[in-house]
Amino acid sequence: MSKQRIETKCVQGGYTPGNGEPRQIPIIQSTTFKYNTSEDMGKLFDLEAEGYFYTRLQNPTNDMVAAKICGLEGGTAAMLTSSGQAASFFSVFNVASCGDHVVASSTLYGGTYNLFAVTMKRMGIDFTFVSPDCTPEELEAAFKPNTKAVFGESIANPALVVLDFEKFANAAHAHGVPFIVDNTFPTPIFCRPFEWGADIVTHSTTKYMDGHGSGVGGCIVDSGNFDWMKYKDKFPGLCTPDDSYHGITYAEKFGNAGAFITKATAQLMRDFGSIQAPQNAYYLNLGLESLHVRMKRHCENAMAVAKYLEANPKVAWVNYPGLEGNKYYELAKKYMPEGTCGVISFGVEGGRAAAEKMMKSLKLAAIETHVADARTCCLHPANATHRQMNDEELLAAGVGPDLVRYSCGLENADDLIEDLDQAIAQI
Repeated sequence: MSKQRIETKCVQGGYTPGNGEPRQIPIIQSTTFKYNTSEDMGKLFDLEAEGYFYTRLQNPTNDMVAAKICGLEGGTAAMLTSSGQAASFFSVFNVASCGDHVVASSTLYGGTYNLFAVTMKRMGIDFTFVSPDCTPEELEAAFKPNTKAVFGESIANPALVVLDFEKFANAAHAHGVPFIVDNTFPTPIFCRPFEWGADIVTHSTTKYMDGHGSGVGGCIVDSGNFDWMKYKDKFPGLCTPDDSYHGITYAEKFGNAGAFITKATAQLMRDFGSIQAPQNAYYLNLGLESLHVRMKRHCENAMAVAKYLEANPKVAWVNYPGLEGNKYYELAKKYMPEGTCGVISFGVEGGRAAAEKMMKSLKLAAIETHVADARTCCLHPANATHRQMNDEELLAAGVGPDLVRYSCGLENADDLIEDLDQAIAQI
């Protein structure tokens, strides 16, 4: 048959049962795996054979689900992690180490910003944050001789900035470094960054991919397009022998298609152990099976709610990339022509205090740190996910003190609008 379409991959990708085997992906809830001889086990530790020996590194259930996400994104290799934060950390730490530098978009999820600006800075990795709206010249000025990667979010959480992939990809590749994109909000249903020059994609699978608030997780997908050996002086971890694996050079042994994920598994997952639980991977797969259906409904609801908010006189501003006239509408149409996400940000007249009062009056939408779920939820980021930022950092991240992040679930749009209407009336 012809190449499977993305809807079919959501349902059937990653796992094909044999005769008499389980129809659903099996949960391999085991820490260890038995082998007949020490020689068989040794081949695994030498990366000379495929297989499993300890779930801290790899697990069959996880790999089946990772293979499905890999197929959805159009990559060559993928791995699950315990969270989206772990995926962001691994994706950068796999190519950058103490003394290195990374260029990142300033409009990042607050947890990612703190990971980069504080925690990884303590590890000796320096980050320069640039506005996603910067000119090519301003972006060029951010690079240094020791820059090892460029990082951005396809749709920023919660600023809803649509990243100009081609601008950032061109700059990254001109300097011989990979372009890493967090594609959590649009998911591969609406956006496939590899088609626009990204080299590595990450996800917080906790969000739309799971879709039901049942399991925390993350994923990293490699496009297989970046030529590591072409820039071997920049990436010694991939292009020189690894003494902890008997002198294997990942880029030579596994090629562009497998080097990045193999190193992240063999080194980082081995040492940090940020593995996703097989049970969570099973839940994640259930969510993936309906991802293509759910994303369309999320976007339909978000568009209806955004139009209502835009017409409400007590709403000071509305930010949703799908709205005509939005600053990022044209970029959204270019990179995500079939939809963006179900998340809206807006502010009400009266600022922070009015926003807090309005949120307390909501009956359907729950105040949660979660987002991108089957149930509608909302958050005041300045008091939560971005609380660690000062006012200057908040503004650079596109998160004003009055911003409300509203994540449209799968309920009836009219019910969501009625709930918002009665809450806003309380201001």
